[in-house]
Amino acid sequence: MLGENHLLTHEFPEYLSAIIELKSTNRHFCQLAKRYHQLDHQIRGFEKNEVPITDEHFIELKAERVTLKDQLYRLLLAHANQG
Repeated sequence: MLGENHLLTHEFPEYLSAIIELKSTNRHFCQLAKRYHQLDHQIRGFEKNEVPITDEHFIELKAERVTLKDQLYRLLLAHANQG
């Protein structure tokens, strides 16, 4: 079973322009987004290869992805509230 796509533009379609802008103007956002993308790609690869969900490392990766998603969302909100 192929995992769900968690790309930022799919997770936060209403913030598409902010995502594009922050990736090019905010170094911290860009670094978080790159790590988020790497994790998402790695997790979906594990899911595609049917790695057991109970694998401790896999669960840690998913937890890190959630944490990064929350951080990115807070940055997007802050950016939207500036305008």
